[in-house]
Amino acid sequence: MGKPLRLGIAGLGTVGASVVRIVQSNLSSLTLRAGRSVTITAVSARDRNRDRGISVDGFAWYDDPVAMVADPNVDVVIELIGGASGAAENVVRAALAAGKPVITANKALLARHGIELARLAEAAGLSIGFEAAVAGGIPVIKTLKESLAGNTVTGIVGILNGTCNYILTRMEKERLSFETCLAEAQRLGYAEADPTFDVGGFDTAHKLAILTSLAFGTEIDADAIYVEGITSISLDDTTPASRRGSIRPWSRRSRWWRRPQVCSMLSPSTVMCSVKWCWSARVPVAMPPPHR
Repeated sequence: MGKPLRLGIAGLGTVGASVVRIVQSNLSSLTLRAGRSVTITAVSARDRNRDRGISVDGFAWYDDPVAMVADPNVDVVIELIGGASGAAENVVRAALAAGKPVITANKALLARHGIELARLAEAAGLSIGFEAAVAGGIPVIKTLKESLAGNTVTGIVGILNGTCNYILTRMEKERLSFETCLAEAQRLGYAEADPTFDVGGFDTAHKLAILTSLAFGTEIDADAIYVEGITSISLDDTTPASRRGSIRPWSRRSRWWRRPQVCSMLSPSTVMCSVKWCWSARVPVAMPPPHR
């Protein structure tokens, strides 16, 4: 068995703390699958004394995540800080410059700088793993990159935000107001204390930019995607669709036209009517390559 794979984790919020917990509780299976032991050697966050439900006593602690990247006992950098720029971007760039592979769940960063960072990684012979950035539980990134490599993807339709889907489902089924459903989603942990990123549609737009870039091999300006959240939806908006049997969930759609342009939009979708509550779904529309 080879040398241990040593991880440095930047960001110990909900996701970061969960990664620590999963790695610690699955050491045996990770070792078996990876062919080498996997261990966390360093972590970085703003507050060392915060109660996260995990112990950080056995890790090297860094207040500065970029300094953690330089730790010689870190082989792979996991960026879970979040945000399209700032510390998150600095960590990823520093890791690539130091010759260290990166894993990130940061959809905002990838939507804005993903193409550039991918080029830097390729030039350095490194990889950026980002399956967790979009629908990590499905998964869809690996599907687009590998499983559909022999097909021509002509469109993507999907419910890209479980928080919004949960709120819309409860509005439809229980005839509750948006505000009531949002408060309950926050209580259950489906929505953040500041839900703007989710209910405003920005989380979805970043995911769509990543999926569109992968599916169609093109660079997408995330800021150019038309975004419309669900904050203005009322119970009256759900009633006509409900009388037809199901509310039509708001989905993100991206399609490749005959001309070299991509249309990314938010629209009601009957395709996704059966996907309820906090679940998400993506449907790549693919065609086999043309016969020659």
